[in-house]
Amino acid sequence: MKSDKLLWLTQQIVMDKKIILASNSPRRRELLKGLDIDFDVKVLPDINESYPEGLPVEDTAQYIAKEKAAAYVTLMKADELVITADTIVVVGNEILGKPHDVEDARRMLRLISGRTHQVITGVCLTTTSRVKAFSVKTDVTFKKLSESEIDYYIEHYKPFDKAGAYGIQEWIGYIGVTNLSGSYFNVMGLPVQRIYTELQDM
Repeated sequence: MKSDKLLWLTQQIVMDKKIILASNSPRRRELLKGLDIDFDVKVLPDINESYPEGLPVEDTAQYIAKEKAAAYVTLMKADELVITADTIVVVGNEILGKPHDVEDARRMLRLISGRTHQVITGVCLTTTSRVKAFSVKTDVTFKKLSESEIDYYIEHYKPFDKAGAYGIQEWIGYIGVTNLSGSYFNVMGLPVQRIYTELQDM
């Protein structure tokens, strides 16, 4: 009875909307699936992910998520709700994107080694009548990484599709993360608890 009631409550969140996840990320698909909400994946090609020079670092991920959402607006149907997201890694005041090559990945991992950085995910929930955007920040602290640990991780896990050149759910997270303040799932790329709450409000 309890499980049936919980399923019913979950379904009520989006009973009148078809959820679309606008992301190629397998990690985001896995995380959203964990909410037990049905959704489809639809990704438009060549979406602009640039941002204005001088934009405050803390606003960047949300700005990009909203820009991604804007590309879907004219294609949306009245019964659809599109989820767009963007995750950045911030060290000091520098945004670390996806590494271009092995040396760039080494540079990023050296930057996060032995210090605390921020992972910020911006999310935009969009329907034909409403746009809800927000961002979630998590502080992540790494131990001092040795050069051999950095090289091992890059060689075996090839983190070239990950902001900051690491995935917390991979080996580097197991051996390197000493402290985390905020949402673990946000660091993986999608703050699903906050999304669940916002979907209820919408």
